[in-house]
Amino acid sequence: MSNATPPGWYPDTAAPGSERWWDGSAWTAHTRPYPAAKQQSVPARPVPTAAPGQGSGGGGGRVVALVVAGALVVGAAVTGAVLLGRDDDGTRPQARRSSAPSHARTGTGAAPGDSPSPDGSPDDSDPTVLVDQLNGITLPIPDGWEKSDSTVDELLTMRTADSYSCPGSSSAFCYHGTVTTRTPNGADATSAEKLAEQDIEAAAKRAYDENTVGERIHGGITSHTQLAAASVSVAGRTGYLVRWRVATGKGPGGYVQSLVFPSAVGSESLVVVRYAFDAGPDGPPLSLMDTLTKGIRPIGDSGTSGGVGSSVAP
Repeated sequence: MSNATPPGWYPDTAAPGSERWWDGSAWTAHTRPYPAAKQQSVPARPVPTAAPGQGSGGGGGRVVALVVAGALVVGAAVTGAVLLGRDDDGTRPQARRSSAPSHARTGTGAAPGDSPSPDGSPDDSDPTVLVDQLNGITLPIPDGWEKSDSTVDELLTMRTADSYSCPGSSSAFCYHGTVTTRTPNGADATSAEKLAEQDIEAAAKRAYDENTVGERIHGGITSHTQLAAASVSVAGRTGYLVRWRVATGKGPGGYVQSLVFPSAVGSESLVVVRYAFDAGPDGPPLSLMDTLTKGIRPIGDSGTSGGVGSSVAP
C-alpha cells in the first residue's frame, strides 16, 4: 500500500520511555530507550505591567494573551506529533498524512538517509560504510565493494562491485564476495553459538546452491568442511562464528561464515552477519572476513581502526 507506515523506531506505549522497531508490517522484539529531547533555553521575556491608569485590558493583558496563545499552539503541535506514532489501540503505527518532517513522525530524531546527527551517527548514503539502523551497527565497506541497491535482495547487503555469470546458470549473476546482515525470527535459536550453528547451512545454500529468485547456481553444494567454530568479540560484545569451506558442482566453490552477536542497542537482540567469499584467485582473501568483523561498530561509535568511516583494502 502506498500509504503504509515505513519501517522505523516508534514510541512504545507498552513501555514508557522506550521505542520499538516497526518493520513496515509488524512490530519486532527490538526496543531501545527513547532519545532524550534536546531543549533550548529561551530567556524569559519580561511582561510589562499596566501603566498607571490602565485597567486589565491594557497592553500588559494583550502580551499575556499572546504568550498563552503561543504556548497552546506549540503544545498542540507536540501532541499531534506524538499521536501520529500509533493507532488508538496502541498496537501499531497508523499511516497518516502530516506536514511534519519524517523524523518528527517516527520519533527517531533522524530518519534513514538524513544527514549525520551531531552525535556522529553515520549517513546511510556514505559509500564507505554499511549502516544497519535496525540492529544498531555499521560495517566498513572494503575497497572495490559497494552496497547493493537491488530490490531482489531480502537482506541488507554489500558485495564486490564486479559480477559474473553464475556457474550452472547463464541467466544469473554472482559476486566474488558478499556480506549481509539479518535479524533472527522467533523460530531461531536464542544463543549466539546455537544460532551460528543453525544459520551456517542456510547461509551456504543461499550463497552457493540457490539464489533469492530460486535459480540453481554453482551446480549446487556437493560437500562442506568446517574450518572454524569459536567465540569472538564483536563491537564490545561476545559472539560466536562458524566457518565452512564448500565444494560445488561447478566453479571453485567458496567460504561461508555465520557470525552472531548481541546488538549494542536496546534489548540487545541477536544480530547475524553472513559472509560468502569465492574460493580461487578471483575471490577476496579469507583474512578479510576477520578484518570486517573487527571493523563492526555500534552506530555512533567514532572509533576507526578499519571501522566506521574508513575503507578496508581487500
